[in-house]
Amino acid sequence: MQDIFTTYNIILAVLVVSGVIFVYILRNLLLKVEKYEDQVENLQNTLVNIQDTIVDSEKHLKSLDERGVFESDDEVGYFFEQMKVVQNELNRFTNAQEEKQS
Repeated sequence: MQDIFTTYNIILAVLVVSGVIFVYILRNLLLKVEKYEDQVENLQNTLVNIQDTIVDSEKHLKSLDERGVFESDDEVGYFFEQMKVVQNELNRFTNAQEEKQS
């Protein structure tokens, strides 16, 4: 009778099982990495859209400020001045982000 549990067959079986397990683990890790890459891409697109909105609002605030539409002595003028402060903070944030990327 032939001995099927030789050392060679046992080592070969262990290697095959290990290989199948490693392929399964790698496939799962690849799927997770691809999912996270998609999420990062979506977040980057969102940040670019927010940055575009900040730039557009800065242009609009500058055009309103140049025309002198709002006076600083009433409530609307005070609100406008506060909006300019917020816009300056957003500009500082976006400029810092651009410097980090460079």
